[in-house]
Formats: sequence, structure tokens, C-alpha cells
Amino acid sequence: MTPTYGLEGRAAVVTGGTRGIGLAVARALAGAGARVCVSARDARDVARTAAELDGAGLAGDVADPRHLSELTELAVRTFGRIDLVVNNAATNRPYGPLMEADPRAWSRAFAVNVEAPLRLVQCAWRAWMGEHGGSVVNVCTEGAEHVGPNVGAYGTSKAALLHLTRQLAGELAPRVRVNSVSPGLVRTEMARFVWGPAEPALAAALPLGRIGEPEDVARAVLWLASDAASWVTGADLVVDGGTRVRSARTGNLGTAAATP
Repeated sequence: MTPTYGLEGRAAVVTGGTRGIGLAVARALAGAGARVCVSARDARDVARTAAELDGAGLAGDVADPRHLSELTELAVRTFGRIDLVVNNAATNRPYGPLMEADPRAWSRAFAVNVEAPLRLVQCAWRAWMGEHGGSVVNVCTEGAEHVGPNVGAYGTSKAALLHLTRQLAGELAPRVRVNSVSPGLVRTEMARFVWGPAEPALAAALPLGRIGEPEDVARAVLWLASDAASWVTGADLVVDGGTRVRSARTGNLGTAAATP
């Protein structure tokens, strides 16, 4: 049975929408009937993706509030509405110990990963959602719930985005639903430095036996953004191949000895 998502005739904005998870999300939304406006920093990638999706696009930096305002205006001008916002654009810099973090890079991490999602939701709320309703999905990370080496800035900013998701869900209900998706390790260029050198070992360590694909995350975003999740807000959907439960693995259950 093919799911009915109820997105026909609706309009979506996807930041970081020209590659990786963002592109997969944009394609999934368009495939479900939504009109899609993408944002990314490379103008050629934006033009290519907008043409592929028969949508719209605007090149720019999400850390610039003017870009977010112009992006919202473009979506409303082109589609006459803005029903869905997917905050996917992110930076994983500065990478390294926090005691060595450059203050400017730290500030930019929060400008891109936390402030930009808030500003874009504010723009969409004022332009359309405050009166007509809608849905927001923020792309966080499975790592927001725990610490790890060299990812302190990324993890801290994404933990802030996770809290922002819940705060906005409470403030904007019932008109606008706000949820997040937290991917584990996904095959993207942004994460290649993690999975590229040791993919077989990383995949074997996961209960589901592989690292993620952008489409795995896109399907979760699509569901949360759609009417199929109409009674869901303030939720974080973890899409991680079992990363959080891998410590419980005891080997192949089919060959495990029975315990009397």
C-alpha cells in the first residue's frame, strides 16, 4: 500500500537542499506532490536542483538573515504559500577539541545550526504559517544526546537545535507542528571523513548492518512533515541504524545457544 502524505499543492522550503540529505528530502517532498524551493550556497547547484524539481531556488548563506527573508519571499511569491520548512543546512566546524576552538568558528556553528532555523521559522510564520498553519522539521543528529571526541561544537549546537525544536513545538501549537529527525552516520560528503576510511567496519558494528543513505532520512522527514503525522509535535525521530542500541548486541541470534 502506497502511503498518502497529503502534500499535493503545498509548498516547502528546504535549506541545504542541493546535496546529501537535503537533496534527498527535496526530491521526496516533490515526489509526494509538494512544490519545493531549495537554498544552498552554490548558485549552479541551486539552479540545477530547482530545474530538476520544477521548483524554485535561491543561493545564499543561511547565516545571513537577509537570505532567509528573501528565501521566504521567493517561496511565497512563486507558490503563493509556504506550508513546510525543513532546516537541513548545517556546518560541522570547528572540528577538534573545544579548548582549541576558534571563537569565530564557534559562533558560526551556532549561527548556521541554531539561529538560522529559528530565523527561517520566524519568516515563514509571519509570511504564511501563523495564519494558515504548517509543519517544520529540523535535521539534528543522533550525537546530540551524547559526547564524543572532536565534535563538541557540532554536538552542542545540534543539542541546542533539539531544544529549540521542542520549544517551538510548544509555542507554535496547534497551528504549526515542529519536529526533528536525528540521523546517525549517513553516506554524505559532509561525513565522508568519518565513513570513508572504514565503512565496512562501521557498518558491521551497527545492528542493521550498514551506514545510512540520505533517502533513509528523507523518508522520515517526509512522514513528519505530512498529514500522516498530524498528531505528532515536539518529537525527535532517530534514524541511526541502531547506533544507540548496538551495545546490546550479543552476536547472531540464530546460532546463539538457548538458556535453560
